[in-house]
Amino acid sequence: MLYNLYKYVLLGPLLRLFFPCKVVGAEYVPASGGAVLVGNHVSVADSFFTPLYIKRRVYYLAKAEYFTEKGVKGFLKKMFFSGAGQVPIDRSGANAARDALDTGSRLLNRGELLGIYPEGTRSPDGRLYKGKTGVARMVLETGVPVVPIAMIGTDRVAPIGAKMWRPGKIQMIVGRPLDFSRYEGMAGDRFVERSMTDEIMYRLMELSGQEYVDVYAAKVKADLEEAKKSGRPAGHAAVAPIKPTGRAARKARRAAKKAARAGRTASDTSPTTSRFEGRGPGTVTRLPGTKAG
Repeated sequence: MLYNLYKYVLLGPLLRLFFPCKVVGAEYVPASGGAVLVGNHVSVADSFFTPLYIKRRVYYLAKAEYFTEKGVKGFLKKMFFSGAGQVPIDRSGANAARDALDTGSRLLNRGELLGIYPEGTRSPDGRLYKGKTGVARMVLETGVPVVPIAMIGTDRVAPIGAKMWRPGKIQMIVGRPLDFSRYEGMAGDRFVERSMTDEIMYRLMELSGQEYVDVYAAKVKADLEEAKKSGRPAGHAAVAPIKPTGRAARKARRAAKKAARAGRTASDTSPTTSRFEGRGPGTVTRLPGTKAG
């Protein structure tokens, strides 16, 4: 009840008003049955807008600390995160990873939609980072399809560290579901799980247009934090993408203005729907019983 209250009464209408979203490919979200929604993660706003534009309830795994804080503030936090579809997991124990996988698998076997960010944390600089293989393990153990979802523009709406969100347009692109049934019975094979995860990240890269970095985002964040404390330069992987200057910068600005006039983001100046659909070996033409979100 709280989930629907947030989505349709308290938060949803305001989000739709101040942050209009263009949704492409929502029909690829299965109308029933378990599925993993894998997404890029450039902003805390991703977890608000993805469920908003999908009719079915979406669950996310969240750290248990959100649900255990004491006092009135803790109670309100627990109510909010519970109502928003967050499921608590304990990440402090030795078996934290296994517990998270078990919780996710239980939701999928129950026929729910589970939202996952394979990078494991928000991107520190807007680029797409190496995915963790936990999502592949869950998919192999449950046999559910994987639906890639790219959020574009949420990093401008809610930049890292910003106290207030900034009204603006965003875009959500849902790609064709990925079917990994060819790997059935191979859960636990780290080479298979890495191959699946890399395929998922490749699709997210195609959909989002982000630059891909074959390094874990958590490591980059740790390097940045260590460099900040020690005063030394950050490692190569943590260096922000080089920004164009001179003629290239002017050309980029003109392209961005042209895209804005057309009602699209700069990263969506050329793609067509076929690009979003994908044609790789793991994509399926259509899932039975799908509908727009």
